[in-house]
Amino acid sequence: MIGRIAGRLITRQPPWLMIDCHGVGYEIEAPMPVFYDLPQVGEEVVLFIHMVVREDAQLLYGFSSLSQRSMFRELIKVTGVGAKMAVAILSALSAEDFAQCIANQDVAALSRVPGIGKKKAERLIVEMQDRIGKLTESPVTSVSATGAPVTSGNDRSQAIAALESLGFKSAEAQRMVKSASGDTVEDIVREALQGVSVK
Repeated sequence: MIGRIAGRLITRQPPWLMIDCHGVGYEIEAPMPVFYDLPQVGEEVVLFIHMVVREDAQLLYGFSSLSQRSMFRELIKVTGVGAKMAVAILSALSAEDFAQCIANQDVAALSRVPGIGKKKAERLIVEMQDRIGKLTESPVTSVSATGAPVTSGNDRSQAIAALESLGFKSAEAQRMVKSASGDTVEDIVREALQGVSVK
């Protein structure tokens, strides 16, 4: 199993990125907080990986820290929560905000994440209640993946596409991006998702 990838960042188009490791390009899906910390294309990056092997695909999910990956792994153990939904949760809510929602049994806040209704939010609270304390207490092991984001002419359309891939409907994603004032894809999506988490 692949647990960590270090190499040169080739592309970054949320929620996907590609890392060149000794001539092999690894396509990796990651939650939005990972993109906020990525270096510029062409620079070195290190990500912790969770690998999913299916009959029809081998999928890689990347994280900036071991604690972030641990949170992802606990989320996909919850009944009815797959990898896509876990990425959406970690994109819409920081680990701290998510832990707060679980501790406060905040069904309303969790229900605002795309794909999570009231019943799924309640299930998350029940199943994560015992695990969340251990996760938030564990030390955060970050990787050095910082740098200035890359800008392009169609940042807003890329931000809309990123939000749609996280489960937001097209009209909602467009509305969220329209009210965001960021200059890069990552800034626009971050601002749009912050609007969701504070409502």
